[in-house]
Amino acid sequence: MTVEVKHQPSHGRITPTGDGSGGPDQVADLAELCRSVAELARTRARPPRRIRLEHLGTAVEIEWDESGAPDRTSPEVEPEAEPEAAGHHVCAPMIGTFYHAPEPGAPPFVAVGDTVTAGQPIGILEVMKMMSPVEADLAGRVVEILVADGTAVEFQQRLIAVEPA
Repeated sequence: MTVEVKHQPSHGRITPTGDGSGGPDQVADLAELCRSVAELARTRARPPRRIRLEHLGTAVEIEWDESGAPDRTSPEVEPEAEPEAAGHHVCAPMIGTFYHAPEPGAPPFVAVGDTVTAGQPIGILEVMKMMSPVEADLAGRVVEILVADGTAVEFQQRLIAVEPA
């Protein structure tokens, strides 16, 4: 069985093709894989440039153009915002869940208008049940918080915008 990627102007569509001789379980697994890849492909503003699937060898590759177009992080998360003024962004050092405060109910580490110093904690990143502080990498004034509390973030996703001092 092979997987063919069809590209239409507004979105990509993945269609399983072949003789179906792989048996009902393998066809169901392939259909679920296609659904998962299609969901992943819809997390970006633009369709992928290339999708490669392999069924029994279990390989999935999705490639997007890096043309600078804004991405959606996921359907349930607000798109990444850009601050009005040019500034510096503190980015996630790894994937995980970003929290503004050290624990539920506690005040956030920083708020818009606060002055931060290099090395000052600006949030917590939870990765596999381990909490790691996220620190400002330069001194300045917080001009925008770019992600909501408890948001799943990607590697190098912008978390806060800082106007350098």
